Amino acid sequence: MGTFSCPIEVISADGSRSETVDALVDTGSTYTCLPAKLMHEMGIVPYRRIQSELADGSIVEDDVGLVHVRVDGVYTPTIAIFADEGAPTLLGAYTLEGALLVVDPVRQRLAPTHALKMSKGSQGLVNDRPSD
Repeated sequence: MGTFSCPIEVISADGSRSETVDALVDTGSTYTCLPAKLMHEMGIVPYRRIQSELADGSIVEDDVGLVHVRVDGVYTPTIAIFADEGAPTLLGAYTLEGALLVVDPVRQRLAPTHALKMSKGSQGLVNDRPSD
């Protein structure tokens, strides 16, 4: 499968403006990575610091923030990493799942999907917790 890019509309924290960036679709990346400068300009603030494993196995620490985006016409809240200057802008798996989009590797595009859940109601639930 080749790689492809798609636009992501990043919406400011107060919802008053947006900016579109081109992102590499990367299902191997847990979170979307957006330029830290853009995130700060849009009023998005870090709420947590996480560890991320790079492709070479090394571990780095990243700030993450809650951001609202529009991908392929679908609006969704998501978690994004404040990416260092020069780092690629990536559309990660968490955002794709939240937007109910999957990768069509043949046509190199995103395609809509549906959510999955266990059952229609509460029937069928199994309590697998061990008893005390």
